[in-house]
Amino acid sequence: MKDFSADLHIHSVLSPCGDLDMSPRNIIRRAGEMQIDIIGITDHNSTRHGPLMRRLGRENGIFVLTGAEVTSREEVHCLSFFEDDRQLASFQRYLDDHLIPFPSDPLRFGHQIVVDQDDNILEEEKNLLIYSIDQTVNQIEEVVHLHNGLFIPAHINRERNSMTSQLGFVPSDIIIDALEISRHVSKVDFLKLHPGLEDYTFIQSSDAHFPEDIGKVYSVFRLEEISFREIRMALAKKGGREVILP
Repeated sequence: MKDFSADLHIHSVLSPCGDLDMSPRNIIRRAGEMQIDIIGITDHNSTRHGPLMRRLGRENGIFVLTGAEVTSREEVHCLSFFEDDRQLASFQRYLDDHLIPFPSDPLRFGHQIVVDQDDNILEEEKNLLIYSIDQTVNQIEEVVHLHNGLFIPAHINRERNSMTSQLGFVPSDIIIDALEISRHVSKVDFLKLHPGLEDYTFIQSSDAHFPEDIGKVYSVFRLEEISFREIRMALAKKGGREVILP
């Protein structure tokens, strides 16, 4: 087994909250500087930078998990990841069908830009991506797993937009691959406040919106090699694979 550093919650310039310097190539460059082996690209309610991020990562020796940070009808943020571009494109259609239309105001919320590998602007998303989709947490989880993806409730320690803040609890009737805590709390301290969640796998991520935040907080994945299958096994604590919070 080998240990690999992983920061699985990073926003690109496509997210309205993402800094304009968070282009795909700048994210990959910074991850390399921070010696991060695995990154997750998780723009709000959009996967459109995923295929480019995966290719740039492959060219630079960084494994990229592609997906989105989905906002449920209850305003719970959920990380979702998919193995290939076919699954990613199908999930994007699901997001397009269910995002509640609300025109974005770039001066108020920030730009939502799709760029190419050279940072040339290809388009700007018109609907506000940080708005909710019209689907519940349960419905989102079902669709993610129908696409053979990974479902990870985001920053569950936060006082808003988390599963604990919006629902008041972690539902036992949905399949959760891991729970994410933010860089502002330790797992030990979180579990003191939320006993009963000890059996879940936890990850910790930067939730980076600026290049300098990438890799400030990360998880360690103990794997045979880096692959989507191995990452899934580590989250499930199978075959000696595991996730360790430094």
